[in-house]
Amino acid sequence: MNEKMKTTLTADPLVRFLGKPRTSFTRSDIVRYIRENAIEMLNLRYPGADGRLKTLNFVINDESYLESILTCGERVDGSSLFPYIEAGASDLYVVPRYRTAFRNPFCEIPTVDILCSYYTKDGTPFDMAPEQTLRHARQELQRTTGLDLHAMGELEFYVVSPQEELFPAVDQRGYHESTPFNKGAEFRTRAMKYIAEAGGEIKYGHSEVGNFTQEGLMYEQNEIEFLPTDLESAADQLTVAKWILRTLAYEYGVEVTFAPKITVGKAGSGLHIHTRLMNGRHNATINPDGSLSDAALKAIAGYLSLAPSLTAFGNTNPTSYFRLVPHQEAPTNICWGDRNRSVLVRVPLGWSAGAGRMASDANPQEEPSKIDTELKQTVEFRCPDGSADVYLLLAGLAVAVRHGFEMEEGIRYARERYVDVNIFDERHKEVLSRLSHLPGSCEESALRLEEQRGIYERGGVFPARLLDGLIARLRGFGDATLRQEIAGDEERTRKLVATWFHCG
Repeated sequence: MNEKMKTTLTADPLVRFLGKPRTSFTRSDIVRYIRENAIEMLNLRYPGADGRLKTLNFVINDESYLESILTCGERVDGSSLFPYIEAGASDLYVVPRYRTAFRNPFCEIPTVDILCSYYTKDGTPFDMAPEQTLRHARQELQRTTGLDLHAMGELEFYVVSPQEELFPAVDQRGYHESTPFNKGAEFRTRAMKYIAEAGGEIKYGHSEVGNFTQEGLMYEQNEIEFLPTDLESAADQLTVAKWILRTLAYEYGVEVTFAPKITVGKAGSGLHIHTRLMNGRHNATINPDGSLSDAALKAIAGYLSLAPSLTAFGNTNPTSYFRLVPHQEAPTNICWGDRNRSVLVRVPLGWSAGAGRMASDANPQEEPSKIDTELKQTVEFRCPDGSADVYLLLAGLAVAVRHGFEMEEGIRYARERYVDVNIFDERHKEVLSRLSHLPGSCEESALRLEEQRGIYERGGVFPARLLDGLIARLRGFGDATLRQEIAGDEERTRKLVATWFHCG
């Protein structure tokens, strides 16, 4: 599809109006859009250490003031946003990134929002900000391998609303359910519309497995999956999507939660991350015949090798480890496989068999046609959840790919950890016995990060102080035996869930 068609068909009003992709947005483009669309306010937005978007509101007094905001940004108190900054030297700048601008879908007053990067008093990037860590990780991976890493997230969440009696859904059987058995479809599609208008590149949305009722409330699990894009855009889109989902839920008078676990015996919400290695416009994850490339095997080796410490970025509170339990779809063993949902790294079904042939079989009136499907193949990392710091998680995955390329026997390492059986089947217990395991608590995750931290610090990607802060926070939960302590204790479990209900 050419660029003109992309800008014509897009749901994004800025791209449609300006007639160019977001990556080409300039300051003058933003000014023109604001001036010619009677925009009255501008919001600067930036994620804090808790992953939530923070906001500065500006009334647009005149064009020179608008130019000043877009050029200089504004000062903020970093010590109130990040726990590792001292109050005595806490001033930071937040400076807009023009490609992230979007029309605010909730404001009655016409408003444009724009994401920002953090800078120090010297005008240099603030290296402790997760967004800068991701930037460094991407640059270092490209420098050492010549490849780019693209990513997309599967954003799972529960919508919580008053219980309805009509057309009750079957407990834990909500996968791809339609109305009227799925009650949250209108909410989900409205959220998708707003996310797409804000620049989110959505693949699809659907209801997920999880649904149950509890104390007069209906819990319905949903998923919005994105398309692969560059690492920074992938993280930005997930962050904005969470903000949109929560704000829309507030307007609907319902709750939305990304919590890893809500109650025992019911599906938790993950944040599976699909990745692909790109060499220019070519998907370096696969060979011309559709098989996995050596580069993909090296990336998988890196993911498996660093999996214990990657949980420090992707599974960040005690309820994360109530989701990562055996005999569920969430992984606990460090292995990979094809289409196997119990593994940590999954190679999902591709289209090497030929989409054109299937389409002509389903539609006999159509002649078989060739369509390029190589970009569809990805590798999925399945343990992260909604508590993840998406910027640090994607940075960690980029470091893991680089590490896989640096491993002397990376390809062999990956092949030795491939499984093609149900590892929880008693007939294959010898396979299970040779696999290592993910951490079972935040405390153990901190220990694994401490052991592997040198890999993340290499090349100046993860600042030592940032890792120190993460390790201290995870250790501070004191949850090494928590899962065993509160097993069967419904009251303590509910209190724990309530504490982290709005995580991420």
